[in-house]
Amino acid sequence: MGATAILFPGQGSHEPGMDAPYRGHPLLERGLERLGEDPFARLDEGTRWQQPALFLVSVAAWDEARPEAAAAAGHSLGEYAALHAAGVLGFEDALALVDVRARAMAEAGAARPGGMVAMLGGEEEDVRALAQRHGLTVANDNAPGQLVLSGARDAVRAAAQEAREAGARARELPVSGAFHSPLMEPAAEALRAALAEVEPGPAQVPVWSNGTARPFGDVREELAANLLRPVRWRETIVALHDGGVEDFVELGPGRALTGMVRRTVRG
Repeated sequence: MGATAILFPGQGSHEPGMDAPYRGHPLLERGLERLGEDPFARLDEGTRWQQPALFLVSVAAWDEARPEAAAAAGHSLGEYAALHAAGVLGFEDALALVDVRARAMAEAGAARPGGMVAMLGGEEEDVRALAQRHGLTVANDNAPGQLVLSGARDAVRAAAQEAREAGARARELPVSGAFHSPLMEPAAEALRAALAEVEPGPAQVPVWSNGTARPFGDVREELAANLLRPVRWRETIVALHDGGVEDFVELGPGRALTGMVRRTVRG
């Protein structure tokens, strides 16, 4: 029997009512007290509240299940839940970092307007060439046939209009900024300052980094850098599978990551 990896979703997997099964859970209630605000009541306001809400649901789901695992990984924001589950970040530290990250990304999105578009299907080379032509970053390599481009809003819209030329279907994402692109530099600086105040602990299981598709080394440096680097999710899943992982358990709302795993690792 193969090993198990636990996976935690990122922004976009949030949904109304996702907190209902975990109301009264100690971690969720402690998180609400620390935040001094109920993010679940403000999900429609975007990044600023969606990220803390998703983190709280993810760690509560993990705390209830606590499956035996040989590795952990998280998609973008999900890295913070994965690092907490592995014992690298204490709950208060992880929540404080998520709170800073969410606020800083929302502010960077307002100051430097941008967007993201998912490109579904098409040849990878053609989609990457389309991104380069419009000065966009390939922000997410989620699964075969699923790249996400990020950058200035006009460039995102222009690329979306040309998607068919690359053999792809375009779907603009309802996000407040150009995540995982150079436009997030002010947010990375704010996060880097917050990370300097945190002392990570040893990992009980390896946690795989989005930016390198390898286990985290310098957690503080990599978390800040990952705000600007592409999410190499497909490569991460392939590497975990090649390393002996056969079972992937998604903890949190939705099943977006489960679908990506199935597209990446057939069967």
